[in-house]
Amino acid sequence: MASDKALSAPVAAGITLERMRRRVHLSRLAAWTVIAAGPLALYIAITSGPTGVQGVSAKAVPEHLTAQRSDPAGFAQLFVGVWLRSSADDPASAQARLAQSMAPDVELPDPVESAQPGPDSVTAVRSAYRSGSSWWVTVAVQYADGRLRTYAVPVVAGRFGDAFTVTGAPGVVAGPGRAVVPASPYRVTVPEGDLSSSVGEFLAAYLTGAGEVDRYLAPGVALAPASPAPYRTVTVQQVRAAEEAAASGEAADGTAVHVLVQVEARDREGRWPLAYELALTARSGRWEVAGLESGGLAGGRS
Repeated sequence: MASDKALSAPVAAGITLERMRRRVHLSRLAAWTVIAAGPLALYIAITSGPTGVQGVSAKAVPEHLTAQRSDPAGFAQLFVGVWLRSSADDPASAQARLAQSMAPDVELPDPVESAQPGPDSVTAVRSAYRSGSSWWVTVAVQYADGRLRTYAVPVVAGRFGDAFTVTGAPGVVAGPGRAVVPASPYRVTVPEGDLSSSVGEFLAAYLTGAGEVDRYLAPGVALAPASPAPYRTVTVQQVRAAEEAAASGEAADGTAVHVLVQVEARDREGRWPLAYELALTARSGRWEVAGLESGGLAGGRS
């Protein structure tokens, strides 16, 4: 009997482990099936009750954290646009009805007949989480005559970011201030030479289609050009580097530098001052682009 019990324990443990493995495998298979089936299936899974993804998320993520992730900036931006274009004299208009559906307790504005047209652009510039499910969203509104007004909009977010409501009328506030700009790391002037020529030729290929971009890239770097080519010509105005090694402009093998390139691009509509941050390395006596760092779009390794 003792030997039977000794044998049954590991057998039972093995059966339990196998069942756990099967459950994990089935869970993974179900998740990949939902993803492969497309957005509609994913939406159904999320909203399908206790057995769907919603039940798991509700237990795994505290409510105050899901509310913080439900940034209502786009919703507030849309509301301010339709609210400013609506009128209390015409509550049945499409703009008024949409504004009222987004903010049931907020009155519509009442512009005079001679009022200037609605805003040219409406942009959410800042979201501030308050507490619970409450947010403040700062929305900037620009008019054709150059006026700029900034509104603070109170918004409540649903638990899973699938519902929002504006809870009060927008208030005009001062716009965001101007931040203190740190000193630029690009303090070294790069003279005309191999380095400045290399970045000029690369940007010409990148922006005008004049030549193949790949020929200017370091081995293993993949970077697609702007397409369709937006400009006719690109002229380098200034190159500044973060490393002293770039001051000579000579391509000593193994040297790595980071540069800020000021260029002048031209098309049919005019002249455009542009700037690009590039990482370059020297190999076989020539400079090669190791990454386009502007906007975080670094060239990837293929």
